Amino acid sequence: METILVVEDEVAISQVLRVYLQKSGFRVVQAFDGEEAIHCFSKEKPALVLLDVMIPGKDGWEVLNLIREKSSCPVIMLTALGDVNYKIQGLHGGADDYVSKPFVADEVIARVQAVLRRSKLDKDEKETAEFGHLIVDFKAHRVLLSEKEVALTPRDLSLLLFLVKHPNQTFTRDQLIERVWGIDYEGSDRAVDLAIKRIRKSLSDWPEEEGEIKTFRGLGYQFSVKSPKV
Repeated sequence: METILVVEDEVAISQVLRVYLQKSGFRVVQAFDGEEAIHCFSKEKPALVLLDVMIPGKDGWEVLNLIREKSSCPVIMLTALGDVNYKIQGLHGGADDYVSKPFVADEVIARVQAVLRRSKLDKDEKETAEFGHLIVDFKAHRVLLSEKEVALTPRDLSLLLFLVKHPNQTFTRDQLIERVWGIDYEGSDRAVDLAIKRIRKSLSDWPEEEGEIKTFRGLGYQFSVKSPKV
């Protein structure tokens, strides 16, 4: 049974999350301030942390930083702060997802399950993959082409890494937005087209016989390659 650490100082909210998580088959450990959260994290070694930002003592940002210093354990931030800058701060700080209050408990459970699935897939994956002159280092988040690092924006890099992890599979714009941008993304799906265009430009020297990002009209995009060398 996987353990979820719930760090939330509002007892009523913490109890609701505990009940829903237990019904979903998880073991739940509760902490109500930053110091208790760090202690419980070290002692319990949870599979995932639900972390409120506004907690007494060390706040959620400090707790997240301390967790990231020692672990890649998935963290979902919980907060009543609606400013998108707080969301960006959390994601850049190493959070895996973000839920704004008020929230529906069923949605939180769905996000927990989704993040855990992604985490398990990441652990099962190889650290690097080679496609001829193209080398992708998943752990270091680096892409090398003919031994030179390819410069990509964080979002474009995330998109390329996702496609590389699923070679020869076709994804629609909506699927890529959900898996890379996140289900809360409210921009145009044209962002996918523009990102693909930038990635292709960055990989323009990659020999076509080794692989390419293909467009399937009406279907989506595919990282098309021969079997990778891993």
